[in-house]
Amino acid sequence: MKRPQKTCAICESGVRIVDFKDERTLQRFLTERGKILPSRLSGACARHQRQISTAIKRARQVALLPYVKGHVG
Repeated sequence: MKRPQKTCAICESGVRIVDFKDERTLQRFLTERGKILPSRLSGACARHQRQISTAIKRARQVALLPYVKGHVG
């Protein structure tokens, strides 16, 4: 059974490069626990999915995004 094709939200918005400092955009591609969404769920194309994952990892290193959300202790 084939799923309907999702369009890439980043391609539609006209952004060429995903910036790690744009927290609001990166939050869209994280689960409530802080995991990176796969492209089949996020609808991102392969090029932008790679840019999203590297941007999220960089934002985590600079402490703009948490590694794990909701973790106490």
